[in-house]
Amino acid sequence: MRFKQLYFITIICLLCYSCSYKQQHVLFEQKAPSAADNATVSTLPAPYHIKADDQLQIRNLQDPKGFANESSGLAGGQTNTSVQSFQVEEDGNVALPVLGHVKVAGLTRYQAARKIEQLLRDSALVDPIIELKILNLKVTMFGERKSPGNFGLVKENTSLIDVLGQAGGLSNAADEKHIKIIRTDKSGPKTIWVDLSDINILNNPKIILQDNDIIYIAQNKRAIRDDKLQNFTTLVQPTILIFNTALIIYSLFR
Repeated sequence: MRFKQLYFITIICLLCYSCSYKQQHVLFEQKAPSAADNATVSTLPAPYHIKADDQLQIRNLQDPKGFANESSGLAGGQTNTSVQSFQVEEDGNVALPVLGHVKVAGLTRYQAARKIEQLLRDSALVDPIIELKILNLKVTMFGERKSPGNFGLVKENTSLIDVLGQAGGLSNAADEKHIKIIRTDKSGPKTIWVDLSDINILNNPKIILQDNDIIYIAQNKRAIRDDKLQNFTTLVQPTILIFNTALIIYSLFR
């Protein structure tokens, strides 16, 4: 009788521990700003400056065909009826239809767009409106997110929230209070910690991402504990089977 009681107690405990748990994230709660938040620089990061080998998408919004009607056979440009990309050459120039080689290295996205607009006006094109995107800027996301991979920074001041939205949000096992952004600059790699449970983070410029940032989202404590219990259950199951067989044999011979 004592063996049966022990057996059933063991089974019940394992069933309780192995039940799945769905983590409900607590995001953007109203909290008082911490000392660390107050110490954070309150300015946005400097805008990106175009470099050699950058891939630019350039469109004239006044002309749905963009440069398509002028760019046949142009070296460095990839053309279709709606989207074209042009690579910045080693000397900092980009080869554009009508305009030829235009120096864009060292300029921001905005400055390059305005320069191309002015050059087109000088070429007798009426009221051009240039949209310029840098296609090769990206961040990489690891850990507890719903979609893996790299995510492009196609607009100015792309934030962590924007990229998480593209990734489908956090997984159920994510630790929303300790998200790590790893950034490398001239002084070396540094780590930026982000707490998405605090609504004050939405106004904090540290969540504005930069090219080649690495975002790591760790598991929360409950998910880690559940994994350990799941591993424990997997290891114990053969023992339970042996114990169950022994109990049956014992009951038969008794």
